[in-house]
Amino acid sequence: MNRAASTSCVLAVLALAGCTPERRPVPRGTLVVSQEKQASWVRNFNPLAPGGAELWPTKAGIYEPLLVFNTVKGEYVPWLAVGHEWRPGHRVLRVKTREGVRWSDGAPFGARDVAFTFELLKKFPALDAGGVWSFLQEVRVVDGNTVDFEFSRVFVPGLDSLAIVPIVPEHLWSKVADPVTFRNENPVATGPFTEVRVFKNQVYELGRNPNYWQPGKPAVEALRLPAYPGNDRANLGLVFDEVDWAGSFVPAIDRVFVKRDPEHHRYWFPLIGGTIFLYANTRRPPFDDVRVRKAISMAIDRKRVVDVALFGYSRPSDATGLSDAYARWRNPEIAATGDWVRHDVSAANAALDGAGFPRGGDGIRRLPDGRPWKFEILAVAGYSDWVRTAQVVAGGLKEVGIDATVRNSDYGAWFQKLGEGRFDLALGWSVDGPTPYTFYRGLMTTSTVKPEGVPSFWNWHRYGSERGDALVAAFERAADPAEQRRLSDELQRAFVAEAPAIPLYPQPSWGEYNSRRFKGFSSADDPYAALSPNKSPDYLLVLTSIEPR
Repeated sequence: MNRAASTSCVLAVLALAGCTPERRPVPRGTLVVSQEKQASWVRNFNPLAPGGAELWPTKAGIYEPLLVFNTVKGEYVPWLAVGHEWRPGHRVLRVKTREGVRWSDGAPFGARDVAFTFELLKKFPALDAGGVWSFLQEVRVVDGNTVDFEFSRVFVPGLDSLAIVPIVPEHLWSKVADPVTFRNENPVATGPFTEVRVFKNQVYELGRNPNYWQPGKPAVEALRLPAYPGNDRANLGLVFDEVDWAGSFVPAIDRVFVKRDPEHHRYWFPLIGGTIFLYANTRRPPFDDVRVRKAISMAIDRKRVVDVALFGYSRPSDATGLSDAYARWRNPEIAATGDWVRHDVSAANAALDGAGFPRGGDGIRRLPDGRPWKFEILAVAGYSDWVRTAQVVAGGLKEVGIDATVRNSDYGAWFQKLGEGRFDLALGWSVDGPTPYTFYRGLMTTSTVKPEGVPSFWNWHRYGSERGDALVAAFERAADPAEQRRLSDELQRAFVAEAPAIPLYPQPSWGEYNSRRFKGFSSADDPYAALSPNKSPDYLLVLTSIEPR
């Protein structure tokens, strides 16, 4: 079935034989999940794999972190660690690990596994995606259930970075010659699902951990992950009861999904999924000019983006760029000063005229060397909401004399180009954490700027400023909540002034479920955690709460 046909099928909800997906028999207790959009699966369960090559749910549902930050409640949940405290001076973080935990092969888990995992990141820097060894000096085992993380400097947000690292077993990984390329096809882990029961290029199944440390959990017997090449096919699986739990963009969801079975078809889209940005590559003129970035922003009709591309599921971003995950941090007075996120074609044209980009006789603006101003907007082909977003953005830019075209790439090509900075404009998400520190550090600090061609975990647009550096450095030393809030305000003020990247809308945390076979999903009525399987490691809270009916 081609993409156009499947889209038509979903939107019309035509229960025709040619439109209804083939149904595979699913044993009781097997939860069918749609999370990643891939045409076929590559067997990789390496939780430390660079570039996001690992399959879902490797980073939380197979291998587990020390702590889980509950984005909905704004608090840490103890996991493999049951306690943590700063030693005097905030240079040593002491972590207590959970007693009685075993790896899925029966071997005991303890502090040595934690220390080993972090030493592995030090030995193989390609695995250190979060850059923890930029602030760590040493990791010491104090006793069987105690680890000291000694920092090279006071770095209070370090807790957030350490907490999410998935822990691997020393007794097995110490024998792995190259953990960077290791696919770990048969994982041994502490998480709720560790047993690879089926693996084919179109579907894989994970059985539950026979030695899981939470008594009676998981109640789900197994996970089944069918391969869907994009949103359209995945949505068909959801609409026609092939999928139990999904994290997809579904157009007109009340009509398409809920109406088919109001008793069992449910969703919850809180705006805590980060922020969707239009990233302008500031290493490529003229995007290094703040006037140009703000003019591009003013040319975008965000309300139209939200209405057309997202069916009204979100709202236009304000000039701080913060999603509702940071509602307790956002300063509305500062946000109100950022008029460059308002759709204003006249102001955009005036700004581009003033920046020295006149229109030619064909209506297209000219670059300083006289060439017509033409470039591409990079998006992911399988993300139908992003494709439409890029089309609306391109239409707005053409209205102010910029000839922008949309280039849709498959996920792998998009991610590589984005990470290496090989683009002019690109859609992308934000890198988030428990506080705005991580969000702004990845948007406007020189320490995160990589040369074009060098892969980067964040700051894909390659922007840094002295003001951003100074504020982020001060936040790193701030242990007092009041001081953190003051610095957060200053970071928002700096972002509004400098427009390092162009926020479009807060990303909904996409989450849909079918309660016909399972219960216990998080929801707006019972918001114990983010519902979306895309929200890591939050989804671990849901995986361990779902039960078969």
